[in-house]
Amino acid sequence: MNWLLKHVKGDRIIWAVVLLLSLAGLLAVYSSTGSLAFKNKGGNTEFYFFKQMLFIAMGLFMMWLAHLLDYRYYSRISQLLLILSYPLLLYTLFFGVEINNAARWMAIPGTGLTFQTSDLAKLALIMYVARFLSKRQDTIHLANKTFLPLLFAVSMICVLIAPANLSTALVLFSTCLLLMFLGRIPVKFILAVVVAGVVGLLLAAFLVLKLPDEAVGKIARLSTWKARIENFMGDEENINGNYQNMQAKIAIAGGGIIGKGPGNSVQRNFLPESYSDFIFAIIIEEYGLFGALVLIGLYLTLLYRSIRIVIRSPKAFGALLAVGLSFSLVIQAFINMGVAVNIFPVTGLALPLISMGGTSTLFTSVAIGIILSVSRHIEPEEEEEELSQEEKGGENVLA
Repeated sequence: MNWLLKHVKGDRIIWAVVLLLSLAGLLAVYSSTGSLAFKNKGGNTEFYFFKQMLFIAMGLFMMWLAHLLDYRYYSRISQLLLILSYPLLLYTLFFGVEINNAARWMAIPGTGLTFQTSDLAKLALIMYVARFLSKRQDTIHLANKTFLPLLFAVSMICVLIAPANLSTALVLFSTCLLLMFLGRIPVKFILAVVVAGVVGLLLAAFLVLKLPDEAVGKIARLSTWKARIENFMGDEENINGNYQNMQAKIAIAGGGIIGKGPGNSVQRNFLPESYSDFIFAIIIEEYGLFGALVLIGLYLTLLYRSIRIVIRSPKAFGALLAVGLSFSLVIQAFINMGVAVNIFPVTGLALPLISMGGTSTLFTSVAIGIILSVSRHIEPEEEEEELSQEEKGGENVLA
């Protein structure tokens, strides 16, 4: 125990939240992958459990390594990762592994494994935006010096992500705008982008809905987006589109207050993507409203502790880095939960540390490790600030 306390630094409440979310995710994945195991692994229901356990262990190790590195080094790392993200996203867009009509994954040669390049780009971009804003505080009010160059970098990454993963691109773009607001970019610039974006999205949605099925069918993702919009708007004739939401609602209604108990879900056998996109519905079915509130509480605790780190951080880069990464994770979590309860249309976003997935788990862990790195170095920096202020005060007295 002493060794653990000695080598694991940073906000210990965040560490506790991560462990609880990882445990909850492991139980939820084990419960929700029964049908998948019978379909693909000959009924070996432990396969996905141990696979997810391995990714969680790897994620915790990467989180530990990330939190050991001084967060100031991530300023330079962000530039390298952002430069790397462009060719990776381009390669994935044209030559990526296609699953469900979306080329989001890139195969790692010689391993048989794939990873989602948008996860790397998302992490790189948020770190880069934090770096850019902290470096340009003197010219933060000038559009040509700060806002437009930053908007260009953000837009380029989001445009490359959008064709295969529109929901991730929209969440990432929104997070970057929020980070710009917190970084003191003039509100009029941000509002202009928000208004233009909302008008553009509404116009695009209108055009997609009005296009004939023959034209939409020629572009795979357009047909997917159209089905999701029609489903969310309550098109009763779209039976296939409504199927996911209907099964999710049945699962949620069956959960009640305390749920059916761990492993007793019925809808996991009927709900597509019950182990990823709709895993929150299975959690409610098994653990009820109580379990859902506990899960929401854990994500809010993560956000609160991250904001606390931001308030205490004496450096702009550390504060923007922590708040950007934490908002990214929590916004994604609440959108996933909103999809499960039919507040939002289907997006395909995973529930961080809960949904089954390798790339998502690993990059989420690295993001939290960076937040912990900021918290780990706050106290020494605060002490340095206090000492410097005391020295200046002593010099003034002597003068």
